[in-house]
Amino acid sequence: MNTEMYQTPMEVAVYQLHNFSISFFSSLLGGDVVSVKLDNSASGASVVAIDNKIEQAMDLVKNHLMYAVREEVEILKEQIRELVEKNSQLERENTLLKTLASPEQLEKFKSSLSPEEPAPESPQAPEASGGSAV
Repeated sequence: MNTEMYQTPMEVAVYQLHNFSISFFSSLLGGDVVSVKLDNSASGASVVAIDNKIEQAMDLVKNHLMYAVREEVEILKEQIRELVEKNSQLERENTLLKTLASPEQLEKFKSSLSPEEPAPESPQAPEASGGSAV
């Protein structure tokens, strides 16, 4: 970096920011670099030009990020729809299996559940209710 031609710390900072911004946005955008030369005679105009370039680059990055976020949101919405559909299908299947299962099968299933998992039905015994635990 050649900072000898800049006399104030502000000019050096602007030069460094310019180089960082252009190289950073260039790496994000695939190498399209617009070079802006700074010199002491037009440092005010150069700062404005740099600010404009940085603002344009930031707008471009913002647009790309917004597009990527929208794409990701659509993908996630589709996954949610698929999961809701799958959940609904499994709930219907579960209900059907419960209605087709005998009380003995349901009791055997309840006893095979691990202690951490709650039983799918209320904890009343089928013998005490005199009917099905479904």
